[in-house]
Amino acid sequence: MTVTTSRRSLLFLAGAAATAPALVSAPARAAGNVFQHGVASGDPLPGGILLWTRVTPTPESIPASGAGPVVTVDWQIATDASFGSVVASGSVPTGPERDHTVKVDVAGLTAATTYWYRFGLAGAWSPTGRTMTAPAENAAITRLRAGVVSCANWEAGYFAAYRHLAERGDLNLVVHLGDYLYEYATGDFGAGDTVIRKTQPADETVSLADYRTRHAHYKTDPDLQALHASVPWVITWDDHEVANDMWSGGAENHDPATEGVFAARVAASRQAYAEWMPVRLAADGHIYRRLRYGNLFELSMLDLRTYRSEQASGTAVDDPNRTIAGAAQLNWLVDGLVNSTAAWKIVGNPVMISRLDVGAIPAWLLGPLGELIGVPQNGLVLNGDQWDGYNADRERLVDTLRAHATKDIVFITGDIHTSWANELTTKDTGTANPAAAEFVVPSLTSDNVNDFLGTSPGGPLSLAAAALIRATNPHVKWVETDGHGYGVLDITAGRVRMDWYHLADRTSRSSSVKWVQGYSVGRGSSKIRRESAPAS
Repeated sequence: MTVTTSRRSLLFLAGAAATAPALVSAPARAAGNVFQHGVASGDPLPGGILLWTRVTPTPESIPASGAGPVVTVDWQIATDASFGSVVASGSVPTGPERDHTVKVDVAGLTAATTYWYRFGLAGAWSPTGRTMTAPAENAAITRLRAGVVSCANWEAGYFAAYRHLAERGDLNLVVHLGDYLYEYATGDFGAGDTVIRKTQPADETVSLADYRTRHAHYKTDPDLQALHASVPWVITWDDHEVANDMWSGGAENHDPATEGVFAARVAASRQAYAEWMPVRLAADGHIYRRLRYGNLFELSMLDLRTYRSEQASGTAVDDPNRTIAGAAQLNWLVDGLVNSTAAWKIVGNPVMISRLDVGAIPAWLLGPLGELIGVPQNGLVLNGDQWDGYNADRERLVDTLRAHATKDIVFITGDIHTSWANELTTKDTGTANPAAAEFVVPSLTSDNVNDFLGTSPGGPLSLAAAALIRATNPHVKWVETDGHGYGVLDITAGRVRMDWYHLADRTSRSSSVKWVQGYSVGRGSSKIRRESAPAS
């Protein structure tokens, strides 16, 4: 385990065995038939961890079927992979009302400790999972590494990136920034319009049964299962967990005339998500939350879909009545960043917060002319689905951080399928005084620039696009528009570093991967610097 503390702490696994109607013992079956969807852990706490699995107790108990008995599932957690030293155990009922998924929130173990866990049903044991608890709140931590991922489209390729992360052996957690799955019907969003492997269900996901089936299908992927089983995950959602370009009252990819009331679709997707993902949701269902790793860092995970105003363009993006985060969440974020005692404040940020000016000079440089011609305060908006479309929220956040002289903030971002190293600037900070650093990871498989253009990776059009972005955005220090893969975030007391790794071929499960770039930010500064390749 990479985390170093002055003493060991304890793993939190709080048993969630609610009472249920008559429990039925399932007939003995092979482990592979009972535990078809793997095991997972998530949301590490200083004393605990959330565990997850799904059981298929009878042949008819397939996902979304509503069939099969209520059964009791055993769980164990041990300090060794052979389970010779079981330190916590219990049992929990599950049935068709929760699609035979199991979530156990276990408390009372040791902080900053590696554990192994498994589930049992009718004489069959699940694959073994490995997890880690977070350090005690003020423990002295010297280093931590996290895999950072987003945008995994089943039909666009294989999840080799998950395999490479699982094989590293030096990660303490994985942070998933959204678009864990995609809602499209088969053929609607493949690899440059080519379906590499078909998803299930074949139709677009709209109903609870649809979302349950799609979640279940994703969790049959062996590389996804391997990464879930190797390290705890911290996850948030973006739009495709429901529908493309979702906002609080609708989505680009939702037609009420043919797909019903949007709120019903959201409720169905959220229920399936709560059942199938190793994540703690609040009692009211909100997912934004904060986790702490000793004195080294706090991780604030955002939800930028549930509360946002509808996307807009033009000067409407400056409207102070529009929001991307919602007032309650934005206040929670600001308060957490300003008052944190951790060395680093990391923000799990589903969509890019840094400005993106293309083909226009920002209005704050144009002065009165900008107002006359109607350029928004932070420049012409290319993508109103990002923070660019919600300038008022971004200004409120940055202005408050500056007013409190809050430093050492790093946004880690997904969504746009490309790789970026940015400094967060606004009209008030200027380019000389950024408020934070931002590191954006590419998609695992979802189409990016060369895929949409139908050109080879690294071709002249992609290079021209990257050059244009850098020329008109001095706060963008690096951008790469073609690669698929992941990031590895390396955090020490003195700096936060992101390394980007890209796949050779997303359409091959056996694809190799290579390091392509590294950037870091030092303590007390939001200026980022380029790094050489890490030692192997």
